[in-house]
Amino acid sequence: MRFPRRSGVLLHPTSLPGPHGSGDFGPSAYHFVDWLAVGGQKLWQILPLGGIGPGNSPYMSSSAFAGNVLLVDLDDLVHHGWLQPDELAPPAGVDEHQLRFEQVGPYRMDRLARAAARFADSANATDRADLADFRAANADWLEDYALFMALAEVHPGSWSDWPAPLARREKKALAAARRQHAERVGFWTFCQWRFFRQWARLRAYANTRGVQIVGDAPIFIAHHSAEVWARPELFILDEKGAPTVIAGVPPDGFSATGQRWGNPLYRWEAHADEGFAWWIQRIRRSFELVDLLRIDHFRGFAAYWEIPASEPTAENGRWVPAPGAALFEAIAAALGELPVIAEDLGVITPDVDALRKRFDFPGMRILQFAWGEDVNAEHRFLPHRYEPDTVVYTGTHDNDTTIGWYASTSEAARNHLREYLATDGHTPHWDLIRCACSSIADSAIYPMQDVLGLDGSHRMNFPGTGSGNWGWRFSWDQVPGDAATRLHRMAQLYDRL
Repeated sequence: MRFPRRSGVLLHPTSLPGPHGSGDFGPSAYHFVDWLAVGGQKLWQILPLGGIGPGNSPYMSSSAFAGNVLLVDLDDLVHHGWLQPDELAPPAGVDEHQLRFEQVGPYRMDRLARAAARFADSANATDRADLADFRAANADWLEDYALFMALAEVHPGSWSDWPAPLARREKKALAAARRQHAERVGFWTFCQWRFFRQWARLRAYANTRGVQIVGDAPIFIAHHSAEVWARPELFILDEKGAPTVIAGVPPDGFSATGQRWGNPLYRWEAHADEGFAWWIQRIRRSFELVDLLRIDHFRGFAAYWEIPASEPTAENGRWVPAPGAALFEAIAAALGELPVIAEDLGVITPDVDALRKRFDFPGMRILQFAWGEDVNAEHRFLPHRYEPDTVVYTGTHDNDTTIGWYASTSEAARNHLREYLATDGHTPHWDLIRCACSSIADSAIYPMQDVLGLDGSHRMNFPGTGSGNWGWRFSWDQVPGDAATRLHRMAQLYDRL
């Protein structure tokens, strides 16, 4: 599928400015859309919108379908009368350049609880009817999710450690739990209603400004999630519901011991037996939120790295074949041709390339990977090797910023870049942005940190580490006054408007 020639910026909503400790769907998000439009940028790429998991990672969500309630715009709740303005005093320890999850999470959850309680007491008929419509339209996942989240608040540990009747989802136990925890079930339902209504409004605004949303779908989901609890037969688990094997990747340039992600692996034969219905539902729901969808770890659909759950690292694993074409044929038969970006980084074998090309999914190229003494003229990350159906990035959320990378990489890599791009290397972030924009790749995307020219202390994630990630934020005073103008001129020069 050839995408139109265009460019955009990678920024997760949590990284936006805002007065309540983290970015959200409030006024700053609309201002960012306006800034993108002024800069001639047609794409806003985000990370997964699901709830965060261990280490505050958006790639370990408690649901494949629910949204991250910490992104709910609190000012919108004031507008509806469910919060009072004086209840929005900034949380303790707020940092405009760093999301302090330990302070901001409880602060936001408390305000959501107050709003939900006031809604329950005094909501008007129109809002109650809209919530009822939302519940009906999303019943296929929302009921299990809201009950799961309510139970997770009172039962410590993973769901597989809950009392057996709840872990096994015995009907009487579930019915009793719904009665006992009705208030909290209502709270989680309320939060999802506000998340989806606010996001739909923001996405519609972006579309009217000529900006499309590029979403991100993790290939795996967390074990402690509503879907694994609700459909354990679709995952490789033991008789108590604990994973026997888990996901990750073997040792690579990011980690000498590989990455032990810990997600449960799919029982693919069970998915195939039901025509991949769960996956079709998941992709359908994803495209209700975004315009294009990046599928993370695409190579895992050809073969995935299986690690025994008892192993402390990812070193002792094995490659196991995945369903590949059968899955994407089922999705295409149900949903038609979709604008999907395949994250084809890491260990890419001919079967992965063949799978991607069979369905015309553009792959990814990272400019930071292109330079160095071990790079030959046929290296696939060098721009002269690109194909048009490619999405090129200066870096991703898993990379250092370009300034940080350039400062820490080898002198051979710096020399290679300077010679290749005929530059002095004084502003490597703009060198790579221009290189990406001028390339033959249909889509070019730049992390916001590179547009701002920030060093490595502002990176979003260090792969293979379990803490200290996902908290970066920017402030509007960090944005160079000419940044939008420079981006617009490049988009104009290189036919991306």
